[in-house]
Amino acid sequence: MEMIAGAGLIRTKYSGIDAWKGGSATGFSPWKHCESPSYSPKNPGACYAVKSSSGYEFSNFFSVADSQFPLKASAGLHGTSRGMNAAAATGNGAFTGGNRAEDVNDAFSKVLPHTVLEKDSAAFRAILAAIASVALAAENQRRHDVFPVKSEVPVDALRQGRLVESRLVYRQTFVIRSYEIGADRTASIETMMNHFQETALNHVWMSGIAGDGFGATRAMSCRNLIWVVSRMQVHVEQYPAWGDVVEVGTWVAASGKNGMRRDWLVRDYKTGQILARATSTWVMMHRKTRKLSKMPEEVRAEISPYFLDRSAIKDESMLTQKIIRLDGNAQFVRSGLTPRRSDLDMNQHVNNVKYIGWMMEGIPPTILDNYELASMNLEYRRECGQSDMVQSMVSLEPSISDSPESNGVSNGTSNGASNGATHTFSHSAASPTRMPELKITDVNVGFLQFVHLLRMESDGAEILRGRTRWRPKNLPLP
Repeated sequence: MEMIAGAGLIRTKYSGIDAWKGGSATGFSPWKHCESPSYSPKNPGACYAVKSSSGYEFSNFFSVADSQFPLKASAGLHGTSRGMNAAAATGNGAFTGGNRAEDVNDAFSKVLPHTVLEKDSAAFRAILAAIASVALAAENQRRHDVFPVKSEVPVDALRQGRLVESRLVYRQTFVIRSYEIGADRTASIETMMNHFQETALNHVWMSGIAGDGFGATRAMSCRNLIWVVSRMQVHVEQYPAWGDVVEVGTWVAASGKNGMRRDWLVRDYKTGQILARATSTWVMMHRKTRKLSKMPEEVRAEISPYFLDRSAIKDESMLTQKIIRLDGNAQFVRSGLTPRRSDLDMNQHVNNVKYIGWMMEGIPPTILDNYELASMNLEYRRECGQSDMVQSMVSLEPSISDSPESNGVSNGTSNGASNGATHTFSHSAASPTRMPELKITDVNVGFLQFVHLLRMESDGAEILRGRTRWRPKNLPLP
């Protein structure tokens, strides 16, 4: 058999077979019947067909390679003389559709008269079955040679995801859609957070340990346990644009005695450039009591074989750095934020990505127009339900003079960059129902840093603390 470029395409070496142009059936010589240059007496590899005055006749054997298959009867082909070319089966000498006998039968029916197939269908079926068997065996051998079992990579074609690196890392590709971008045609931070969540869930599913919960394993589902995120740190080097294809890789590791760590790495699919890094810490909660739980040994036994001791973010000092708590004196306040039903996940609490959107509600529009989020640290304090009303509070960091990314906010009203550039913020006292205006006299001065607090309006209970760093949109990347 001869392989043709492309998946599953098989062609015999005897394309170009023509019936013997002289003599009769009684004078048939098996090593003269085929004019194919690849034909040899030791490997005739074709049906023994001769042309007589009444048409074509087949001998009582069909030969493929060194094997012969008996036919039940001979068949006469009445009509005009025609060449019998195996390559005409599909127009390019290929058998497609998985090399099934039915596909080959359909192909031959386009070349041979229907009278032949009707007169002796059993003989032709035997021929076709032999061809299909040999072709399928060759294709299976090719797949075995190209994709040996030891190097197989589990692939989910529908989700465009696969397990790699000894099945410890899950990678999935995403196309940035039009509904995932902002006014500047780049993906929003919420889009990237949704990609993180999607890959985490698909990782558990494709590893074969998923239960019926939101990323929960089988042992967790049996004990009514669910995962909840407690901390997250995200660094964005560059936001992908509309139509870009990104590849998100994720893996897990242990975090203390009762937690699990999950990391992500986002790359441009075409160039391999790293676009974002993220790490997070997860703990277990009882689905019904809503109380945190220790990790059962059965759960640890399920997930520990998938642990990979690797960090997406090398410097994790910011992950553990304490975030100050904002009181009622926050500079910017946005009140009346109410969860919608679509904001709830299958565990019946507000999805953690929604919290990011509420944090952004407290950022002044001037910052959103001129800056982009470079990094954020989040501390999740408690869950939020559909009936809760949320307040978003934001203030400039009181002192970030030690931060290498900052330009040194000293008193919350003015910043001084190391190059001498300054900018001034003007704002009025915060009101629960009104956000003060923020004016920037110079937007190209460096990084800004804010602290955030999401809290219940009813009793002031903390939902989330956060710290965000913002860079000018026109700031060149290092």
